[in-house]
Amino acid sequence: MLSNPALDTFFKQLTLANQQWMQGWINSSNATATPAQPVTMMHDLIQHFSQTHGQWLEHHTNYYQQHLDLWLGMIGAKPAAEKVAHDKNDRRFKAPEWETPLFDYIKQNYLITSQWLMNLADTSHSDDATREKIAFFTRQFVDAISPSNFALTNPEVLKRAVETKGESLQEGMKKLLADMERGTITMTDEEKFEVGGNLAITPGSVIFENELFQLIQYAASTPKVYDRPLLVVPPCVNKYYIMDLQPDNSMMRYIVSQGYTTYLVSWKSITPELGHLRWDDYIEMGVLEAARVVREASGRDKMNVLSFCIGGELVTTSIPVMQHRGLDWFESVTLMTVMLDHTEPGDIKHCFDWNTVIQRETQMARGGVVSGKELARTFASLRANDLIWNYVVNNYLKGQTPPPFDLLYWNNDGANLALPMHTFFLRNMYLENNLTKPNSFSLCGVPIDLTKVDLPTYIFAAREDHIVPWQSAYHTTGIFSGPIRFVLGASGHIAGAINPVTTNKRNYWINENLPKDPEQWFEGAESRPGSWWQDWTQWLVQHSGAQVAAPKKPGTAKFKEIEPAPGRYVKERI
Repeated sequence: MLSNPALDTFFKQLTLANQQWMQGWINSSNATATPAQPVTMMHDLIQHFSQTHGQWLEHHTNYYQQHLDLWLGMIGAKPAAEKVAHDKNDRRFKAPEWETPLFDYIKQNYLITSQWLMNLADTSHSDDATREKIAFFTRQFVDAISPSNFALTNPEVLKRAVETKGESLQEGMKKLLADMERGTITMTDEEKFEVGGNLAITPGSVIFENELFQLIQYAASTPKVYDRPLLVVPPCVNKYYIMDLQPDNSMMRYIVSQGYTTYLVSWKSITPELGHLRWDDYIEMGVLEAARVVREASGRDKMNVLSFCIGGELVTTSIPVMQHRGLDWFESVTLMTVMLDHTEPGDIKHCFDWNTVIQRETQMARGGVVSGKELARTFASLRANDLIWNYVVNNYLKGQTPPPFDLLYWNNDGANLALPMHTFFLRNMYLENNLTKPNSFSLCGVPIDLTKVDLPTYIFAAREDHIVPWQSAYHTTGIFSGPIRFVLGASGHIAGAINPVTTNKRNYWINENLPKDPEQWFEGAESRPGSWWQDWTQWLVQHSGAQVAAPKKPGTAKFKEIEPAPGRYVKERI
């Protein structure tokens, strides 16, 4: 068992950590949260049940009866109560230690309580939007109070503490304090990775840079390449190397190996002096400038464009500006997990509202930075058990170092955004859904009408995507007016998109017909094994021209190599 000195030290450190953690939470919440919102929701819920006293009493009676039956069954006063089932994919209670009488009781107690709380949220007579928000935050609370998240109610933690004579708790506390200093949860063994060392190592050169991005041209790996170049626009909310992890799962290496002369935008993480940048600037200084350089460097009038997540929204909103200026530079566009219709954006809609936007708009005149860490916490909260509590338990309670995982290293390597740009995005895209309303707003002095986008378009969505629900991505088929191919991949936002051909995992669905209803599309879709990358490159061939001799090296006399890929910008840490 733990010695008293070890226990004393552990609980002293735990108290200190809790104080610091709470203060950090308060500080971050004051900067971004809207305190009146949860208070209002709770008021609505209480008001509802005060008006439906009978239903409230019934809920409570059932709840207390379940607990009584559970207790009486545990002490043998009556047959054991029927157990509350939990999701078979829930990893929190899979260890055999949870099946002992005491901890099975603790687990069942929690499952009964969480079920009761979720039922209360689901039966609220509020409007649909409020009820969904109540359910979302109730789920967040339920996940947080799981007995697996606390040392004294997690038998796996106690067993490890005994086996290590308390060293696991001491080591976990060190990890907690270290992560609090960094302001983020460690999800992988970060010492095992280096950008430019074993990540983002596809050969290439930075041939252009401005204050917003660097442009990388990848070195050809085939003797011949397609005549028309490819411009890749990744999301600016993350580092681009999600598309160029290690050689076996690098999308960039695969694209180059298929004979495409490839250029990629490496966005700069925004620093305070760039905090004034607007969405217009990301178009003018970003997408349009990158396209201009690609045209000059390649000597070709037109290019294909591949965009990912918010990068797709930047590319899409650039096209009406280009049309207005007579810039016929794009031959085709690919949207990879991109949401233009935000009617049903998923659970992320609960993380901000009009109060958030209005509060930030009052600060826009003086600019500012939206921290990449804040954005990462928001995305993690959408899958709290997997991306928060899993690491709290393993790192801080068990004192374990998470295994090396390149994708999670990237996930913790965020990028800052300019506050005016991000606030404009929240208002116009998420809250007002203006991308579906022709001419409802302007960018770079041009009214934005996406129904006039008539370029050949390839749309990829992921079936389990919690950031861009595939049904919402599908609705782009009803916005654009050109020929469209929609492909649905298995898995989530990242694992679905970054599905290398080398592993031949998962599957994807195709259906040449594009009915209005996405579920109807899926009913008629054909499942194909392997990576959707193969389908996409076959589609891209028809828009890429003939094959010509590959350039001997990246760059030109005008656009000389500034530095080797991956460049400085992607290596900057926040």
